[in-house]
Amino acid sequence: MNGDVSTNSGIVIGGGTANITGSAVGTGATVQTSTGPRADPRPERQADIGVITILPVEMGAVRDVLDLTLAMTGGTPFYEGTVHVRGTSTRVAALRAHSQGQRSAVMAFTRLVQQYAPEIVVISGIAGGVNPHIAIGDVAVSTEVVYYDLRKETAFEIRRRTSEQSSPATITHAVNCFFTDYGDPARFQTADARGVSRGHRVLHGPIGSGEAVIADADSEIVHHLRAVNDKILAVDMEAGGLAQAFHERERSSPVRGWAVVRGISDNADQRKDDQRKDDSQQATAAWHAAVVLRSLIPYFRLNVG
Repeated sequence: MNGDVSTNSGIVIGGGTANITGSAVGTGATVQTSTGPRADPRPERQADIGVITILPVEMGAVRDVLDLTLAMTGGTPFYEGTVHVRGTSTRVAALRAHSQGQRSAVMAFTRLVQQYAPEIVVISGIAGGVNPHIAIGDVAVSTEVVYYDLRKETAFEIRRRTSEQSSPATITHAVNCFFTDYGDPARFQTADARGVSRGHRVLHGPIGSGEAVIADADSEIVHHLRAVNDKILAVDMEAGGLAQAFHERERSSPVRGWAVVRGISDNADQRKDDQRKDDSQQATAAWHAAVVLRSLIPYFRLNVG
């Protein structure tokens, strides 16, 4: 035996029967074996960018703005298509997560990787603003997530702790190039599906993420986030799951980075009303986020392609 190569000069069987597999017969014959890990097979369908949404209004905006069509892949409904922007052609696959929250975002990330092996995964949708510099209708682009649900509870107090994850530098460079070209903050004039045009801004900054739905501007969580990082623009319930899923699979995954694009639909205060599924502010915010995502696509491809 020499490493993983076996050399044989014949076969001797001392009676009975023998099952021979992975064998070579004859002088100088060799068998090459491998003990290393096998690479996962590439999926039949591939995408350059994977998009995760949560609410119907978010997927509807991504589908319409990016002109995607429904496709069943691996028993799961995706929306897919090729997006042509500024001389680039980018294959996109979008998946709506099963439900709100970090765990469902992790599963959506996993399904995208298994079925399409995208280089970049983006969450697109709506969020609550927690920074006085961002307004309803504006869009937050984030490559840094502050997860706020870690805490220690004692008989006397709750001690909150945070965990921060950043996307790889290539993705931040891509976003920086976008803001170099469009301005910082960027200013957009976006027409929605009904043709109504609205002006809004696009800002780059961290996003807070946790399982809690925040509907109180004076919430202890909001105060904690502002104390941790006064540049946090908004809060959502999924970005932390995406960032952690990427972090834990980085070496074994085709995904090379992630980003979060969130339109601001409310100020995370008492006026937030998640029961109004036809909320025009949600629809507007989701549409603005999808338009900004489309504008970001060439920058993502330039920096990781």
